[in-house]
Amino acid sequence: MATALGGGPNPTADAMEVDPPRASADEKHVATIIAGGSDAVTGHIISTTIGGKNGEPKRTISYMAERVVGTGSFGVVFQAKCIETGETVAIKKVLQDKRYKNRELQIMRSIDHCNVISLKHCFFSTTSRDELFLNLVMEFVPESLYRVLKHYKDMKQRMPLIYVKLYMYQIFRGLAYIHTVPGICHRDIKPQNILVDPLSHQVKVCDFGSAKILVCTCSNDNSKK
Repeated sequence: MATALGGGPNPTADAMEVDPPRASADEKHVATIIAGGSDAVTGHIISTTIGGKNGEPKRTISYMAERVVGTGSFGVVFQAKCIETGETVAIKKVLQDKRYKNRELQIMRSIDHCNVISLKHCFFSTTSRDELFLNLVMEFVPESLYRVLKHYKDMKQRMPLIYVKLYMYQIFRGLAYIHTVPGICHRDIKPQNILVDPLSHQVKVCDFGSAKILVCTCSNDNSKK
C-alpha cells in the first residue's frame, strides 16, 4: 500500500445516484455514501456525507488529496487531509464491479485491532466513463517496513535487534488476530504491506485486497474422531 509504482492521471468524476453494496447486520458499521464533486485526484477536494444511521446526525466532510503514495493493478492509494479537522488519512480507490460486493470492504468492516489498519468510512465515486470506484478512507501511517529496511540497507547498517523483535511481535500479533477473531487469511504479507509509525514504532498490517475469509471444511463426523 505504501509503495509508489507510478501511474497516469485519473479521469474527472461525475455525481451518480446508485445503491452501493449493502453490509450485513453483523458487519462493523461504516457509513457508505455516493461522492459528489471532484474525483480523487491530487490537489482536488473530495466532499461527501457521513453518518445518518442509528440517530447519528449527518455531516459533510471534505478531503484534500495531497499526494499519491501507492499505485498498482488494484487502483491507487493517496494521502489526503480532512479540511474540517486537519487529520491526515489514506484513501484507497479501487474499481468496483456493480454486480458484486467488495470483499476488501467486507473484511475491513469486520476487523478492529491495534496492529491492523483501521477503516474510518468509505464512499463511492464515478467517472465520466460511468466507472464506479470504491474509496476506502483509512488511518494514515507514514512509513512501510519496506522503506525502513531500505533505509538501513542504504546506510549499510543492520536494523537494531530491539526493532526486529518489536516489529515481528506486532506483525505476529496482528496476524494471530485476523486468523482467529474474524477468521481471515491475508495472502499477501510482504514488507510493503506492513506499515510502521517511525515515532511510536507501532506496526500495522494493511492491504486486504487479496485476503479471503477462512471457511472450515471439517465435517462434524471428522471432528469427533
